[in-house]
Amino acid sequence: MKVYEIASFGLQGLRRAERPEPTPGPGEVRLRVKAVSLNYRDLLMLQGRYDPKQRLPLVPLSDAAGEVDAVGPGVGSLQAGDRVATLLNQRWLGGPPTRRKVRAALGGPLDGVLAEWVVLPEAGVVPVPPHLSDEQAATLPCAGLTAWSAVVAQGGARPGDTVLVLGTGGVALFALQFAALVGAEVIVTSSSDEKLARVRELGARHALNSVSEPDWDARVFELTAGRGADLVIEVGGAGTLGRSLRAVRVGGRICLIGVLGGHSGELDLRPVLMKQVRVQGVLVGSRESFEEMNRAIGASGLRPVVDRVFGFEEAPEAFRYLAAGKHVGKVCLRI
Repeated sequence: MKVYEIASFGLQGLRRAERPEPTPGPGEVRLRVKAVSLNYRDLLMLQGRYDPKQRLPLVPLSDAAGEVDAVGPGVGSLQAGDRVATLLNQRWLGGPPTRRKVRAALGGPLDGVLAEWVVLPEAGVVPVPPHLSDEQAATLPCAGLTAWSAVVAQGGARPGDTVLVLGTGGVALFALQFAALVGAEVIVTSSSDEKLARVRELGARHALNSVSEPDWDARVFELTAGRGADLVIEVGGAGTLGRSLRAVRVGGRICLIGVLGGHSGELDLRPVLMKQVRVQGVLVGSRESFEEMNRAIGASGLRPVVDRVFGFEEAPEAFRYLAAGKHVGKVCLRI
């Protein structure tokens, strides 16, 4: 079967290869991959910045959707023809994360899903809402579940809350959609007016250009009558966390899901104490949470935002497009 492998770190190290077609063993299913989506984590893995000690060659990517086309002995919940998506952390089925649960991740350290077929444990795939296309379903495992954890499972957003979302990437747009779904008022920041126009269409109440309004934290206070945001979905890390701490209300929450603006730097911790802010790191989520999210998506008819779909042979171009940062929503490959 056709796969892509990271033979050496860097885009030049991404190569097409042939591997034997896998056969499912006891308790396993074989997935005919129909679509995959790219995450920032995948780009870091390719560049050697996520885990420089990662063993190579590695099949990249963790997020796929497709059809079960064979099952091994003992599989009871799935059958050939079922549409499913992959679970990033193959051992995190429920409960809080543990070191063992989060170290069995697809796309590093385990081989990923940029292939025609993959074989996974029965519990390592999750049925997807039937109204979604293969590309839309492929966006759920990381971006969708991370946003669900940040907004609902960890962030606890409720009707009437104000949720501040930084950016317009895949996780950010899911966060916007989930926050609107629970009845929250959403404020989105971006450096692009074109992207801000798109988030207004998706339900953002306010859209702030972080270049023309560099003091967007003060603007959030104006828009909330001096109260501040109940919940901040923070993707910038060290580069924006200081402003997020100023923008959040007393007793509010910040869910930290990314470090696009840097992972280290000086930070004034006084607002955390004086405002009694809860800063919560978010690491995707469990299968149990994935199933909960899918029930909400199925009941609401929500559709993930897919920016662009590439062909299998265009994988290097898809990585370049993701790295350029011009996308609004998710970047996918059709297998």
